[in-house]
Amino acid sequence: MSPGEKLDPLPDTFILQPPVFHPVVPYVTTIFGGLRAGKMVVLQGAVPLNARRFQVDFQCGCSLHPRPDIAIHFNPRFHTTKPHVICNTLRGGHWQAEARWPHLALQKGASFLILFLFGNEEMKVSVNGQHFLHYRYQLPLSRVDTLGIYGDILVTAVGFLNISPFVEGGSEYPVGHPFLLKSPSLEVPCSRALPQGLWPGQVIIVRGLVLPEPKDFTLSLLDEAAHVPVTLRASFTDRTLAWVSRWGRKKLILAPFLFYPQRFFEVGRSQCAWSLLGGVQSRIRIRETGGVSGGQGSQCPLGERRSGLGIPCPETPL
Repeated sequence: MSPGEKLDPLPDTFILQPPVFHPVVPYVTTIFGGLRAGKMVVLQGAVPLNARRFQVDFQCGCSLHPRPDIAIHFNPRFHTTKPHVICNTLRGGHWQAEARWPHLALQKGASFLILFLFGNEEMKVSVNGQHFLHYRYQLPLSRVDTLGIYGDILVTAVGFLNISPFVEGGSEYPVGHPFLLKSPSLEVPCSRALPQGLWPGQVIIVRGLVLPEPKDFTLSLLDEAAHVPVTLRASFTDRTLAWVSRWGRKKLILAPFLFYPQRFFEVGRSQCAWSLLGGVQSRIRIRETGGVSGGQGSQCPLGERRSGLGIPCPETPL
């Protein structure tokens, strides 16, 4: 990927699970369906100027005690006289024979896009579109269900992709497509139609990134007449969440305020308040006052589990 090159976002069919933006390190997450040959993991970010080391672990579980097995331990080290990368496997609490690569393709103060490609017998790693290393599995790939990121690293995005386009026996890697947050179609304020309307059992997922100096933002539902029967308001001034009725009546929500400047968020809401518009053609609208830089909305069945913030609805109508 050359400097300044512009790439289109990846198609939805290529993405296995929602990408995570600006996670706080240390960061541990479940890999939906575990790893298998053909899957890819993309890591975007930057190496701090004072970085000593960081690691990306593909783990067999997420327990603290006992420590889980680590099928693949990817560990760049910058603090030595000759920066290098270590790959290893932790099995039964014991590290195996480590593999070392003396030429580190990552630099302090520089951004990167690392692509982990999982084959039948080994993992291949590219950095900024160039092949860097390959590491043979010492534990079955099928046991891996958790990703852990630790150490001195600034992570912009983590993506989980399907069907590696890497040609077996070839020498070129697929182009590293960054996950794009700043899309013109997602600029705030924005409004999106819900063609099938809403009914009990529907779930709305809204994702976004909080600005550096936020004031507040709102998520609203509109009916066919453009009325706003209910609005969710997040205020950074007093760090409160509230339901706001069309008449301006506010009902505080007794839930933790989990929004922070320059942090990615995901809000999910099912049934309840959303079902106030059950069965009608509706729209969801996102507005901000120095709040979020972009948003993405989607609908999914209630049975589909998504991570994020669940907002309790008012027990009585507003």
